[in-house]
Amino acid sequence: MVKISKEAALLYHEQGRPGKIEVIPTKPHHTQTDLSLAYSPGVAFPCLEIQKNPNDVYKYTDKGNLVAVISNGTAVLGLGDIGAMSGKPVMEGKGLLFKIYGGIDVFDIEVDEKDPEKFCEAVEKIAPSFGGINLEDIKAPQCFYIEERLKKSLDIPVMHDDQHGTAIISAAGLKNALEVNGKDISKVRIVVNGAGAAAISCTKLYMSLGAKRENILMLDSKGVITSDRENLTEQKKFFATDRRDVHTLEEAVKGADVFVGLSKGNVLSKDMVRSMADQPIVFALANPTPEISYEDAMDSRPDVLMSTGRSDYPNQINNVIGFPYIFRGALDVNAKAINEEMKLAAVHAIADLAKQPVPDVVNDVYHVNNLTFGPKYFIPKPVDPRLITEVSAAVAKAAIDSGVARNIITDWDAYKKQLRELLGQETKLTQKLYDTARNHPQRVVFAEGIHPTVLKAAVQAKAEGLCYPILLGNDERIKKLAKELELSLSGIEIVNLRHDNQAERRERYAHILADKRARQGYTFEEANDKMFERNYFGMMMVETGEADAFITGLYTKYSNTIKVAKEVIGIRPEYNHFGTMHILNSKKGTYYIADTLINRHPDKDVLIDIAKLSAMTVRFFNDKPNIAMLSYSNFGTDEKGSPVQVHEAVKEMQQQYPDLAIDGEMQVNFAMNKKLRDAKYPFSRLKGLDVNTLVFPNLSSANGSYKLLQALDPDTEIIGPIQMGLNKAIHFTDFECSVRDIVNITAVAVIDAYVEKVKSKIKK
Repeated sequence: MVKISKEAALLYHEQGRPGKIEVIPTKPHHTQTDLSLAYSPGVAFPCLEIQKNPNDVYKYTDKGNLVAVISNGTAVLGLGDIGAMSGKPVMEGKGLLFKIYGGIDVFDIEVDEKDPEKFCEAVEKIAPSFGGINLEDIKAPQCFYIEERLKKSLDIPVMHDDQHGTAIISAAGLKNALEVNGKDISKVRIVVNGAGAAAISCTKLYMSLGAKRENILMLDSKGVITSDRENLTEQKKFFATDRRDVHTLEEAVKGADVFVGLSKGNVLSKDMVRSMADQPIVFALANPTPEISYEDAMDSRPDVLMSTGRSDYPNQINNVIGFPYIFRGALDVNAKAINEEMKLAAVHAIADLAKQPVPDVVNDVYHVNNLTFGPKYFIPKPVDPRLITEVSAAVAKAAIDSGVARNIITDWDAYKKQLRELLGQETKLTQKLYDTARNHPQRVVFAEGIHPTVLKAAVQAKAEGLCYPILLGNDERIKKLAKELELSLSGIEIVNLRHDNQAERRERYAHILADKRARQGYTFEEANDKMFERNYFGMMMVETGEADAFITGLYTKYSNTIKVAKEVIGIRPEYNHFGTMHILNSKKGTYYIADTLINRHPDKDVLIDIAKLSAMTVRFFNDKPNIAMLSYSNFGTDEKGSPVQVHEAVKEMQQQYPDLAIDGEMQVNFAMNKKLRDAKYPFSRLKGLDVNTLVFPNLSSANGSYKLLQALDPDTEIIGPIQMGLNKAIHFTDFECSVRDIVNITAVAVIDAYVEKVKSKIKK
């Protein structure tokens, strides 16, 4: 666990804008008209519509995406009753988690009231503002009464996360842990150490999964809760045992199958764990110090299945796996409550997700090759991007099926797509690329088949239905790597280009290339030698029609790859140069940037080709190009140096293409600010238009710009590099590319190859 100092924590909360959350407008607010629509007089119209139909509040306001995180500060983390105001940093933190994981807006509300009745009255009075209520850090037993009353009096989802969040995640973990060790939940003996809100809720949910009350022992600070004890709360009475032969934790855990700790640190010893049944399950969930450390539990016996609340050990029971997605699903159907059916749906969705192949992004975060369902992984990680789709959809469906939903979802694929877009996991552009590629899958050759990232990308692209992958490389090494990474190579072709069984093919390719490049001094012998190189061999596969697209670049220098592409594939006859483009999907929109990879110091003629290629490529993506040719000067203000080349290129482009929205040279701030540009340079052909295509004056500025934007805003998705101008679908990666990057490029390559096939048929 990362060591956090007091100084670092205080500085984190204090520096810049104090606190962790803010309110951001979602509508235009720059003009007087905007303000009149937002407030008086325009705001009166939605007010009157809501008066006529109260459910329209979800249509015209943020109520349907707004949750109140409410606390009285009586049980703040492990700090106890520190007061409402002192608990505010925690509530702000909860609001931050709601936003980043579920896209949910939060107002944190600290109520200075310990009386349960008065506290409920306060919440009931403000409830019309919200689509849901998240109760937080309220001590037991008052929290039980508060939640039950509010669930009855309010018609919006209410959940005490300290109870049910922990219960849902631990129940999912228990379900899977029992599957790993092959035990039946109805027969296992369970010991629950702790009798607070979380312990009570967890145990009740275990019973909903099939655990038997007679097989459960619950302990509080006085020991095993027995039915003959006086002054028990109703919650404790429910779990009181009639047994009189067990009193201490040491006695209770003997022969037990499951230990669940929701108490305090270091109360479970190694000897106690050794006394448990075969393959015991230990959930030591006290924070920050668990009931037994992970190291001690594993040292006590090798067959223990262990969970803690800590992120630095396997199988973390973390509430963030649940509450953002539970509320997300509930809010999206305008649910009247979060009921038992919805909680159980979340349990099963979380449990099922742990059994699915783990996305590369999760493995990368935890620095492992491949997480696989088993003793070390039976609970999904909090960073798993699939949680929002799987859990939210399951909860929403359960709400509909159980009759508490006001809004009915029918298209679940569209809903999941909406959820991915909400958190920036998927954009409309990438979805369109994937959908198009799936409809027209092509044979794609991956040059570096032995590279783990490429191998994972090829397998994922195959699983997504984007292509028929062909891997170049030593088949034995590739198969060994796939086995290590637990990847299936089903449906994937491997070509060992250097093997004797490829000799005839290499010779055939060599003859074709030598004939093609005879006037450039190529001999058959030279060409045959080159066929042992993956870029030459792979591109010849595409050139001969034995494959449709080729992806390379993780190992090879660009200069070499460019040389090979020119020799084997060639530049389209209508151009003298080729280039690359990156697509940036940002919150401000989609932008196309060129040339980011190929042409280092372009002159006027090169810039003209790049501009033409950019316009063609933007249209390829079904967008209309509005092109700004960039420089450090504006419209001829500098008459020397590189701006002159850009100025002349613009002049010629405007003459050749009078209807094309292209202008320059201009500085990037004028390109990106329509209002500023139109005021200063009203003559521009881009007047009134939002620029979406940026052609840079040289490689350094283009490459540096997109990488700077990538570094400053990791949420901006970057697709590329996308090749522009070669005769066939040859596309490049670089050593920094992730699996997702390569899959995105694969989708582009597939569409590129398909379009070329369509064009060829039309010509014929």
